[in-house]
Amino acid sequence: MILEKENAVVDFRELIGATDPAKAAEGTIRKRFARSLSSNAIHGSDSDENAAIEGAFFFPKGN
Repeated sequence: MILEKENAVVDFRELIGATDPAKAAEGTIRKRFARSLSSNAIHGSDSDENAAIEGAFFFPKGN
């Protein structure tokens, strides 16, 4: 999924929580569903630049 909106990276990372579920805020996806750092339930890009790279990798144009 690619989320396109103003402040998408920041807002989405707030929703999913810290990478380490032990440090994630209550109510976040990782706090509720992750098991560990390596099994953290969901991925979110950490910057607009990486979001563009990752989006192009998973959703190449023309496919």
